[in-house]
Amino acid sequence: MVEEIVGCKWSLRLLALSAAGVTRPAEMQRACPGLSAKVMNERLKKMVRFGILERSAYGEKPPLAVHYRLTAFGERFQDLLREICRLQEALDGGAFAPGKAREEG
Repeated sequence: MVEEIVGCKWSLRLLALSAAGVTRPAEMQRACPGLSAKVMNERLKKMVRFGILERSAYGEKPPLAVHYRLTAFGERFQDLLREICRLQEALDGGAFAPGKAREEG
């Protein structure tokens, strides 16, 4: 599951948008130039299946108003991704360069 989400730029972008409060698919697609509706729907369905997002549909007949929101698990998953980003920034900044701890210690 993790590699399917982390390994896909669109899944990561959709997850970040959900965490920022963007819930409607049309808004998500506008925020992601180059993302097709087909790919977006596949990624959203996958994250629902994994328990990261929950899907809510309102209305009695099409077109339904559909919203996607982070689940409690999705919020925890998003927190882990943020921590990974912080670690990457530290690595990029040289904070964990090989031999650095030995030289300072």
